[in-house]
Formats: sequence, structure tokens, C-alpha cells
Amino acid sequence: MLGANGGPDSVLALAEDARVNQEAEQRLRQAESLEVVGRLAGGVAHDFNNLLTGVLLYCDLLTASLEPGHKGRKYAEEIRSASLQATGLVRQLLAVARPRSCQPRLLSLNEIAQGMGNLLVRLIGENIELNCRLDPNLGLVRMDPAQAQQILLNLVLNARDAIPGGGQITIETSNCRVQVLAEPHFVKASTGSIACALLVVGDNGCGMDAETRAHLFEAFFTTKPAGRGTGLGLATVYDIVTSNGGLVHVDSAPGCGTRFTVLLPLAPDRARNSQNISDLQAERNRGLSPTEEED
Repeated sequence: MLGANGGPDSVLALAEDARVNQEAEQRLRQAESLEVVGRLAGGVAHDFNNLLTGVLLYCDLLTASLEPGHKGRKYAEEIRSASLQATGLVRQLLAVARPRSCQPRLLSLNEIAQGMGNLLVRLIGENIELNCRLDPNLGLVRMDPAQAQQILLNLVLNARDAIPGGGQITIETSNCRVQVLAEPHFVKASTGSIACALLVVGDNGCGMDAETRAHLFEAFFTTKPAGRGTGLGLATVYDIVTSNGGLVHVDSAPGCGTRFTVLLPLAPDRARNSQNISDLQAERNRGLSPTEEED
């Protein structure tokens, strides 16, 4: 702008923080990478599901050919159980690639932990002890069972990798109430005290420093050597938990182990009562009273 003497009187300067563009570009690259992984996961899931169908079929044939007390029958049943767990993980892969395939229902996290017990013991190895402390009065949450399995599996495998020399992993569940302050994802930013189911997976491993904790839930972030980790496990846990209105928190320090805490809102009483009515009606349709047991 020119002044009275014909010279410049003022100058307009525009400044832009280059870091903002760098962060946006980084998020775009991550989104593109996740899209590629999603497409790959969908294709692999279909092929893997076909293989699992054959495994389950041959397990059934093998079980039918063995006497009830035969030693090999138990092994065949364990193979079938592990295959069924794997089909749940396949559903989760498809849920990542195609979110509409999720099938939420009322469930107990105890049900998930107990159902995956044998599989987890085999995955963590003989030098690691798995302890479960499950609250028998744990409330119900509403989510896809495959998603709940994915949360527990990823947290346990992460704990296993933190104690390569052997140690202990603990799975705990309990009921609790949480005072919501400023968490945008938690039960769609509800306020007040919220009843939750608490899931804790802890280990007595090497622990993490503050820098590692700061990036823990970022996609593709990993401290493992090349070829041993994808950096998607904990990012997947975070996405699943927050998409179900929950929270995930980590407590860790070098040499002091790690505790992952997952909070999921309990299903409303009306939903739980509806589920109980549906279960009762199903029993009546089978010709059973609520107190009768099937043989």
C-alpha cells in the first residue's frame, strides 16, 4: 500500500505453518495405507474362510469316527474349537474392510475370555503363565463378539511380546462406574456417571517409556524389529473400543510392566430385559421351562 510520499506505507505478509500441511499429508498417507490393508484383508479373509470350512468339515468327520473316550477325540475337538475362533477373526477382518458386516449382540466379556482360554494359552507359550480373574457378576455389553475377541487377542499377544523370557499375563474383569469429563468418543460424549464393564490385560514385562506410550495407538507404529510387527494391533483395539463408545487406557513404565484398561458401557436395562425375554421365548419354543436342563 502506497503512502503520501509515493513510497510503500505498509506491507501485507502471509505466513503458513508448514507443519500443518506435513501432518495432513501424513494422515492422508496413513488413510491410503489403511484402505489398501482393508482391501487386502477382505480378499485374504474370503480365501482363509474357505480353508477353515474344510478344516471344520474334516474335524467333524474325524470326531464322528472316534469313540467318545478315545484320546484323539479331545485333540480333534480342540482343533475344531480353535478353528471356530479363527472364523470369528475372519469376521473381524471383514468388519474392518466392510463395517456393515458387524453383528453386535449382548454379551459378557467373561464369555469371550473363557471361550478363548485354550487358544490364548497355546499362543503365549509354555514359559508364560496366564491368570484370569473374572467377576461372576459382570454386566453385559453390546458389541460384535468377533470385535471383543479381537480386542482380547491383540492385548494378550502384545503382552506376550513384552515378556519374551517368560512371565505372567493377567486378564481381569469387573463392573465399575466412570465419571465422564471430556472424552468425545465415550458413549457419544455423554456426561455424568456411566456404568461400565472393565477389562484389564496386564503383564510383568519390560514396560514402555513416555515416548512409546504417546504413539502407542497410531496405525503402523511398532517397536518390534522389521518383519515381526505390523503396528496395527493396538490401533485396531483403539478403533474397536472407541467405535463401541468405550475408552482404552495404558499404564506402563520401563521395568514395571504394562496394564491396558478397556472400559465399555453396559447395555441399558431395557436391552438386557429384552434379551432375557428372547432367551425365555426360545426355550419355550424348544419345549423347555426356564428351570429345565437339556440332556
